[in-house]
Amino acid sequence: MNLRIQRNEYVAIMGPSGSGKSTLMNLIGCLDTPTKGRYWLNNQLVSELDDDELARIRNKEIGFVFQTFNLLARATALHNVELPLIYAGMPAEERAERAKDALKSVGMESRMMHKPNELSGGQRQRVAIARALVNRPSIILADEPTGNLDSQTGNEIMAVFDRLHAEGNNIVLVTHEHDIAEYAHRVIHIKDGVIERDERKR
Repeated sequence: MNLRIQRNEYVAIMGPSGSGKSTLMNLIGCLDTPTKGRYWLNNQLVSELDDDELARIRNKEIGFVFQTFNLLARATALHNVELPLIYAGMPAEERAERAKDALKSVGMESRMMHKPNELSGGQRQRVAIARALVNRPSIILADEPTGNLDSQTGNEIMAVFDRLHAEGNNIVLVTHEHDIAEYAHRVIHIKDGVIERDERKR
């Protein structure tokens, strides 16, 4: 597979189960390393880095948004968003300010002291998006981000992604839902590990 994604693109990756969507996402997100071939991210050849260096790239360059939110149940929204900054070694005061700004950017400033079980599914996903944003990553990688949400809430979450893209964020979205892929400006269809179609819509 040969694929190039430019800065500030909004790309959806689609394909049936078993097509390689998750594998591709794991490679882009530095969760897996390729068995052959090369992967460059921001002019760095990440396919040749060791595990420690990959962990640093994941923390600095990539913001993950998952279908299941992956929030810590006992931690407040604010603390959940602070987590990547704790790993990055940022001082507490600066960390809290940055996390509050990220929550504000997704409309969750009034719920920052709530724990996940006190939030709706859509609110949890907003917290997860704020956590993905907090390190100001090169790529926001979203895996079926509306998969656990009703359609109205899903549309609200996609409106958040639209705004984040308009603000200059690079978004790569993995989905099997055509209406969700429609939000992206480019849709890449993969099948059996190869690119079947690469459509630019705007």
